[in-house]
Amino acid sequence: MLMYILVIHLKDYTTSFSLPQPSVYALYSPMASRYIREFLALEAFKNTGRDVSDILPRLVKLLCCLQVTKTHLFTVTLSYGPSMLPTLGLAGNLCLAERISTQFDKLGVGDIVLVQSPEVPWKFMTKRLIAMEGQSVTYVVDPKNSDKSETIVVPKGHVWIEGDNIYESNDSRKFGPVPYGLLQGRVFWRIWPPKDFGSLVQNKGKDSIS
Repeated sequence: MLMYILVIHLKDYTTSFSLPQPSVYALYSPMASRYIREFLALEAFKNTGRDVSDILPRLVKLLCCLQVTKTHLFTVTLSYGPSMLPTLGLAGNLCLAERISTQFDKLGVGDIVLVQSPEVPWKFMTKRLIAMEGQSVTYVVDPKNSDKSETIVVPKGHVWIEGDNIYESNDSRKFGPVPYGLLQGRVFWRIWPPKDFGSLVQNKGKDSIS
């Protein structure tokens, strides 16, 4: 709102208002400045509100899509430590795992799998699938200290998993067969480090099925 103070000149003792004449001056009021700032701030707030109302539904849809993808299609996993040497490096490998194979029972012996630990539920491991239910597997009990081996038949609804580095791996040789429901996906592609970028499907590992 602009406020004007009209300067009135007396001519021939008659009061007159003549806006176009040079004798009329407009003085900008500080109060007008405050009103303008408040008005602009209000308009900016309204625009921001409209922008948020437009973006928010799209953001919710994006988050839902990401959650569905992570839960049912693909997930990214970080594998580190010595248990999967030499297939996966000691310092850490960023890999892609697909969940479709686990949901439709399409996993096979030799696949690298993402497994929820049967000992620590919040922990996930990357291991090699060695045997499926009904198959027998012969394994070395303590390869660091002896060559003693045992044979076991994997019970129904379970699988047998091991690390490629049997000397430094916490796997089925310690905690036994793992329920199939703990398998979270098939690790099939390495993303990092860049020099090792590529498929992991061809690395089928050793044949431990008898």
